[in-house]
Formats: sequence, structure tokens, C-alpha cells
Amino acid sequence: MWRQGLNLVRRASPRLIVLPHSSNSSFGIRQIITGSSSSSSPSVSIWRRKKEMGKEGLMVAKELKRLQSNPIRFERFIKSHVSRLLKSDLVAVLAEFQRQDLVSLSMRLYEVVRKEIWYRPDMFFFRDMLFMLARNKSVDEAKKVWDDLKKEGVLFDQHTFGDLVRAFLDGGLPSEAMHIYDEMRRSPDPPMSLPYRVILKGLLTYPELREKVKDDFLELFPDIVVYDPPEDLFDEEEWRKESDDD
Repeated sequence: MWRQGLNLVRRASPRLIVLPHSSNSSFGIRQIITGSSSSSSPSVSIWRRKKEMGKEGLMVAKELKRLQSNPIRFERFIKSHVSRLLKSDLVAVLAEFQRQDLVSLSMRLYEVVRKEIWYRPDMFFFRDMLFMLARNKSVDEAKKVWDDLKKEGVLFDQHTFGDLVRAFLDGGLPSEAMHIYDEMRRSPDPPMSLPYRVILKGLLTYPELREKVKDDFLELFPDIVVYDPPEDLFDEEEWRKESDDD
């Protein structure tokens, strides 16, 4: 009888480990709550899953590209078709627009996603948007996305911060990159050396900014050596550029 009751408790609550109590009562039950159950484990972010479009998603992507030059028909199509897309298709269409560097369409779908009932602020959602905007030197759009993520309380981890700073540096946007770097410095996450190395490498063509980050790095990680390129590296690169121009 006791075993039957024990099995019922196990089936009803998989997150509980049920053990006999150490007291004299043979019917006493002691329970230990664990976090190992699949029901309590966080699911993989939809923004990190493989994104495959269904037929309706493909049709919508094609039609949005065709209608973007006609604002009235474009917005009408957004309301009538895009809002009806399955979550997986909407995510896939946005990812495809990002891959094609279609800034305007990506920003419009970005707004659509944020109004969906299933939407939750997600680090990877904002990261992918910022990567695309950095590649396309879209400063105003990047500022808007950054303001949105701050309002929604999204916090990047140190590796993502480092990758974002590098993306904006590679996009030729050092001011925006250093703004993100300052946010990284204020982050409550403990600093890690690898993101700083990624940033320092991206700053090779910005010596003054690199010295600032290098000083921060040496202060945080005094036992780690920073590689400095030869002093004539940049002079040699400038000479090659001038020669090519001639």
C-alpha cells in the first residue's frame, strides 16, 4: 500500500525525489526538490534553432520584397498575411532578410516580432539584429535596437559583448563599437580575457582606442601578456595602399 502511494507521488511530480522519512512513522515522506527535470530545464532559444521556412513563409518573403516600394500595399500585406504566419516561419523570414542584409525589411519584421503574443526579450534576437546592422553601417537603426534592448532589460554575456564590439569595428563604426565596449565594462558579469583579445585584435587599425582597451585589459588581467604588432606595421600598410593608388 505504501509502495503504491509512493509510485503515485513519483508519477504526479517528476521533479521530486521521494524518500522514506527517518522518523518512526513508516508513512512519513521527505521530499527533496531538484532541478534536473526536463520540465524545469530552459528550452533552447528559438533564435538559436535552425531556421527553415515553410511554403507560406517563402511566399510571404517574396511578396514583402516585391511590395516594399509601395508602402500602402506593403502595410496591408503585413496585417493580412505576416501576422498570420506561424512563429517558426516568421523567425525564418526575419533570419533570411538578415542574411541578405535587407535592412529596411529586417527592421519592419523586427517590429512585427516584438508585437507578437509569444514574444519574449531574448539576447540572441537582439544580437543577430545588431550584427546585421553593423555589417551595413546602419547607425540609426542600431541605436534604436540598442535602446529597445535596454528598455526590455536584455543583458549580453561577455562573449557576445566582445563579438558585437568586433562586428562594429569591422563595419568601420568605432564610435558605436566603443559605446558597446563601455556597456560591457559596466556589465555585472565578471570580465573574461577572451572577449578583450577579440576586441584588441579588431582595434589594430585604431591605435589610440586600442591603447585604452589595452590599459583596461592589463588592469583586469595583469598576468596575461598582450601581443603588440610591430610599430611599422601600419606605416607599411599605408605605403602599400598609396602604391596601389598610384
